[in-house]
Amino acid sequence: MNLVLVANTIRGLAMDGVQKANSGHPGMPMGTADFAAVLFLKHLKYCAANPAWADRDRFILSPGHGCMLLYSLLHLAGYDLKLDELKLFRQWGSRTPGHPEHGITPGVETSTGPLGQGCGNSVGMALAEAMLAERFNLPGETIVDHYTYGICSDGDLMEGISHEAFSLAGHLGLNKLIFFYDSNRITIEGATDLAYSDDVRKRFEGYHWNVLEVDGHDIAALDQVLTQARTETQRPTLIIGRTTIGKGSPHMAGTSESHGAPLGAEEVKATKKALGLPADQDFFVPDEVRAIFAARARELQAVEAQWQAAFQQYRAKHPDKAAAWDAARNLALPADLEKSLPVFDPAKPIATRNASHTVIQKLAAAVPYLVGGSADLAPSTRTIMDGQGDIKPHSFLGRNFHFGIREHAMGAILNGIALHGGFRGYGATFYVFSDYFRPSIRLACIMKLPVIYVLTHDSFYVGEDGPTHEPVEHTMALRIMPNMTVIRPADPTETGAAWIAALKNTEGPTAILLTRQNLPVLDRTQFPKANKLEQGAYVLWQSAPGRPQIILIATGSEVPLALDAAREVAKDGVKIRVVSMPSWELFEKQTDKIKKSVLPPYCRCRLAIEAGVTMGWEKYVGAKGRAFGLNHYGASAPYKVLAKEYGFTTENIARIVREMVAEK
Repeated sequence: MNLVLVANTIRGLAMDGVQKANSGHPGMPMGTADFAAVLFLKHLKYCAANPAWADRDRFILSPGHGCMLLYSLLHLAGYDLKLDELKLFRQWGSRTPGHPEHGITPGVETSTGPLGQGCGNSVGMALAEAMLAERFNLPGETIVDHYTYGICSDGDLMEGISHEAFSLAGHLGLNKLIFFYDSNRITIEGATDLAYSDDVRKRFEGYHWNVLEVDGHDIAALDQVLTQARTETQRPTLIIGRTTIGKGSPHMAGTSESHGAPLGAEEVKATKKALGLPADQDFFVPDEVRAIFAARARELQAVEAQWQAAFQQYRAKHPDKAAAWDAARNLALPADLEKSLPVFDPAKPIATRNASHTVIQKLAAAVPYLVGGSADLAPSTRTIMDGQGDIKPHSFLGRNFHFGIREHAMGAILNGIALHGGFRGYGATFYVFSDYFRPSIRLACIMKLPVIYVLTHDSFYVGEDGPTHEPVEHTMALRIMPNMTVIRPADPTETGAAWIAALKNTEGPTAILLTRQNLPVLDRTQFPKANKLEQGAYVLWQSAPGRPQIILIATGSEVPLALDAAREVAKDGVKIRVVSMPSWELFEKQTDKIKKSVLPPYCRCRLAIEAGVTMGWEKYVGAKGRAFGLNHYGASAPYKVLAKEYGFTTENIARIVREMVAEK
């Protein structure tokens, strides 16, 4: 098997794709082509004819800028990616975008490009594999047995998220996680020693990883080191590969000039000549290389077919296990899930974070594939599934994650779990710390991953902890993200409905925003059922039938406040409506008829009330309405003092309402 020719063919395709687009990064694909050739042709388990095969190995290119490496491999391996698509690299409508995008290109496991994110995704995938293996493998019947391979770069290891994610991977002992570190010592600005002199071996040994080193261009040594990595049973493995960026280029190899720009037509020709490729042919693939990949494809198709047959036998012998497998893979929910929700006593106010804890216990029993955890804040976010066990080193049967103080990694790991399949994951922290993993949230939105975020301590009502812990701008910051669903429930019963809505949403992430302070439980014998939350907004109360003179729109903890103020003003004979609007995004999915029934166009006198910045509320209050919120940071004081100082009182809201009615 001529793996040198395969590697050089990959280099040629990568150079040509970047050169034709006049944009891209040729150096990294050229430097890692040897490793990639060995991995795909001698170690990686995949099936191009069935890219979704559950027991395939996962391959993650964390430095997504080097995606011509991945596209070349996928094309050669027989995925549905024609050579013409490589010629359309970075062009409108192509399946070869400038960074890998999950859902666009067959065989791309995750969207990468923001450095370090692929590292976190990989940890999530390896974790999901380990959890599935403990749940579904039986003595003599192994249906889950695959590896997660990745390539990381100098840039990935400089980013803090790689530290968070790889530290947790080492702690847990994810031995089926194998990364190749493309140590070419070059970044865009020049040599890495401008800003980077870490001892990577010591760093990863400190993480409890198995660390191996290799000449990244020695085919035989690469094969040997990958074989050795697979024998490790206790630790993840980092293979430090000493490589040359732009390998093969006579004048640009080893330089930053080959990192992020085309080599130039003449240098491409010179490089092809040096590599033994036809200098006058672009996107050249030798017949021998096609034959090598075709033989590998046949071999792997037989492996996949053997697995499918074994799984059918497993299904017949263990129908309960198979049913659980199917439900988890399809994220199927029980038809009567809502009936499992707890009933809250209207006589006992409760914080929605605590209500959420009660809800989670019911959902844990009804949805066995629900897993989740917190960034070291479970006692405060109230997100532990009682009695369901913990994920611990070399022990993956539990359902509670302990991410440690690693919010950024938590977000990326949850994305990896969602991408892998088999679980529905949630992650929790104080709302203000969503800033720490916003990049991971953004990628969940881009990939439309059904991750759930439980974000507590949702406003200035955090109180004594002060402005550093009091989210003000965060709700709007999440709402502006495409494909994000934000839900801020008004009371404990709406909190249960919020969880149901989140579980039903499989087209993107959902954030559930919860209070630290107690809220009254609305008596649903007097108010609409809480499942109206799935409408996004609904009429909670109106003082009298007919057309309202003014509409109060509120979310979360401000709904009871709006209700109290409305009742006060109604004593004046004002016809007033209160709308609970837990989710803008869910409301926007409704028909015009439903929207107009909640917010009739004829009533232009509207007041929105929310404990956060008011920018954005114009959409619902219009030119004649107002929004009352907090357009500055909070302060350190008891929350009741802050509420009074900031005007979040029944008296002040009633005053504003009376003023608006009088102006009308």
